[in-house]
Amino acid sequence: MSRDEKYLAGLRDYYARYRVIPSFSTIAHQVGLSSSSSVAALVDRLKAAGFLSSTPERRLIPGPRFFEREVVDSIRAGRPAGANDAPLQALTIDGYLVEVPSRSVLLRVRGDSMNDAGILDGDTVVVLKGAPASVGDIVIAIVDGEYTVKYLAHDGNGFFLKPANSAHADLHARDTLELFGVVVASFRKYAKR
Repeated sequence: MSRDEKYLAGLRDYYARYRVIPSFSTIAHQVGLSSSSSVAALVDRLKAAGFLSSTPERRLIPGPRFFEREVVDSIRAGRPAGANDAPLQALTIDGYLVEVPSRSVLLRVRGDSMNDAGILDGDTVVVLKGAPASVGDIVIAIVDGEYTVKYLAHDGNGFFLKPANSAHADLHARDTLELFGVVVASFRKYAKR
């Protein structure tokens, strides 16, 4: 790990705790630099690389790459295999999960009707509002005025909603079935550290 990567890691930890980029003097203390010129040079390098940026008032803010994380390798879910520490790529989680921010919302899932699709109680789904849906897509639907998450299905009687858990029955609207959006991703946090 280069010195700048180490310094950037410290700034990311500071930001995660306080939700601001620190002042030059705090950066110097945080990363162990002794002069304001060395902090200025570090900030310039991090700006040039896209990790930091500035407001018009010259306040430091996260740059477009600040939240980028390295994907270092794939991991097998079957038999164990050696890992590769060389970065494959870098991505921002928000950029990866949210393609159209102005039309995307996050919804917390309650219930177990989508367990077999890998969407569990307490998970968060990323929904693209108003996106065209196809049969087989996981959708947020409004059924007779109430919201739910299910697979969109179709038969000779029209569209209906199909759960991903055999303990739940298919859902047919009595009056109206509307689509709010298409689920494009889901995530969960396993442990709080």
